[in-house]
Amino acid sequence: MIKTIKHIGLAVEDLDAASDFFRKHFQVSVSEREYFGELAFAFIPVEQMSLELLQSTSDDGQIAKFIQKKGQGVHHIAFEVDDIQAELDRLKAEGLKLINEKPYLNAHEDLVAFIHPKSTYGVLIELIQTRTGG
Repeated sequence: MIKTIKHIGLAVEDLDAASDFFRKHFQVSVSEREYFGELAFAFIPVEQMSLELLQSTSDDGQIAKFIQKKGQGVHHIAFEVDDIQAELDRLKAEGLKLINEKPYLNAHEDLVAFIHPKSTYGVLIELIQTRTGG
């Protein structure tokens, strides 16, 4: 069961420029740049959720390919859940196409998995089970 929207991921070509844009025009704080695999990312906290700015560090990375195909913009929506494996099993049984049938640890050591956009009205969905409970 979905607890909350954890974050909305935005694909950007230039993480520094995007961070500066949101700081300047929306007067928000932006976290320090982090890295995970071929991704550089930063978070913009807004109330109980965040915007996640995502940039590929390689020309053939997933975010770079997304931008080449669809342009910069919304990449995914992340929902926090209590039991990620139970949710994955339920969604698979209901016929949804999963990108990950088993969750894996992200950069913050939370469990994550993705649902294919072909099953979710064209939107990539990320499920997150936080290890801190929040």
